[in-house]
Amino acid sequence: MVGKIVILGAGESGLGTAFLACKKGLKVFLSDNNIISKKTKEKLNLMGVSWEEKKHSLSKMKDADWIIKSPGIDNKSRIIVQLREMDLPIISEIEFASKFTSSKIIAITGSNGKTTTALLTHHLLSQGGLKVGVAGNIGNSFAKEIAENKYDYYVLEVSSFQLDDIINFSPNIGVITNIVPDHLDRYENNFEKYLNSKLKITKNQTKNDLLIFNSDDQNLTEKILGLKTKAELHTYGKKNDWLNNTYHNDENIIIKTKKRKTMINSAEFSLSGQHNLLNAMAAVTIANLFEISKEKIRESLTNFKGVPHRLEKVLKIRNVNYINDSKATNVNATFYALESINTPTVWIAGGVDKGNDYNQLLPLVHEKVKAIICLGKNNDKLFETFNPIVDLMFEAETMSNAVKMAHKLAERKDSVLLSPACSSFDLFRNYEDRGDQFKKAVKNL
Repeated sequence: MVGKIVILGAGESGLGTAFLACKKGLKVFLSDNNIISKKTKEKLNLMGVSWEEKKHSLSKMKDADWIIKSPGIDNKSRIIVQLREMDLPIISEIEFASKFTSSKIIAITGSNGKTTTALLTHHLLSQGGLKVGVAGNIGNSFAKEIAENKYDYYVLEVSSFQLDDIINFSPNIGVITNIVPDHLDRYENNFEKYLNSKLKITKNQTKNDLLIFNSDDQNLTEKILGLKTKAELHTYGKKNDWLNNTYHNDENIIIKTKKRKTMINSAEFSLSGQHNLLNAMAAVTIANLFEISKEKIRESLTNFKGVPHRLEKVLKIRNVNYINDSKATNVNATFYALESINTPTVWIAGGVDKGNDYNQLLPLVHEKVKAIICLGKNNDKLFETFNPIVDLMFEAETMSNAVKMAHKLAERKDSVLLSPACSSFDLFRNYEDRGDQFKKAVKNL
């Protein structure tokens, strides 16, 4: 194994990597181009990790066996280009962490639905009696989980940024929920490059592994069929003409494999919307694979709590429903949100545009949205797209003002929906901060 690693970035991923590396007796140097928080510095010092902030010193990296970079660092950034020119191997944290575990890995990716699918999968497996952890883009980093715990199974939510820098990482079960244009600013506005990044989840899979994917996604299906992956394929969606397939019929999720057909009642599934039913199909397929009983799966579907900031019902005030969907950071996620609401809607949208094409929202907005409140530093594209079909469009500089405007515009039996379709980093720390501010503003009405 390697003797020295360099970690780029002092966030959750970097700190978890440092913790695991120190536990394994490796020499660690951590470098962050930004200011490192006092709390993080204290943790690094306690571990005996050398670190630097506000710069990247190449001279301290040239003898590294591995460079582990934060998924937030663009591969086109100057430091990454320089390190590649020095022929230093750069890997992601999930690649590094996977070297230190023999546990089964269930990795879930996709543009939308991956958090819900990962948490629901973890819920079904843990309720079914398996010793299972959840990590990656949710909860702790994978590296920290490996360092601190010993589970038989790990459910990982993984992003395209994490998959960009894998070499040998190979999940026993890979899941792709869907792939729609997102993060195109990181992929040269090229959807094909983003799609290929997501598909790396199956790059190293063998014939003993399983790839579960949403066959309703035509682009995804065509791409997977062209890949000739070694993994066994299992689809889920409306179609039921595959050899291994999960689909929905009346009130049941039906899982069909070479060996058997299993029917699980989903009538009391706690989450609403067609997109959540698709997420449930993927999770139920995995639970069924591990031979968790139909009764336990059905029971677990009914008591699953859902994901914070994803179609989260906040309050009903004067018969108006306020819904927090701050986690909707792309157009497709907002499409699902609008599709699931059956009342006239005041829609709060906007933020950092990642190359969004809002045209797919036009029919839903025309049908359901009575007013739009734009909350972002640059709302030109939103106005250009929706002004022809929505009479009432406004701009707000703060979440508090946006919610107050929505309160005045909404009438009895309407909904106020925060579903930005954009990243949050122009006005907020992250989507959680944006959602928390929305909830606070609603409660202050």
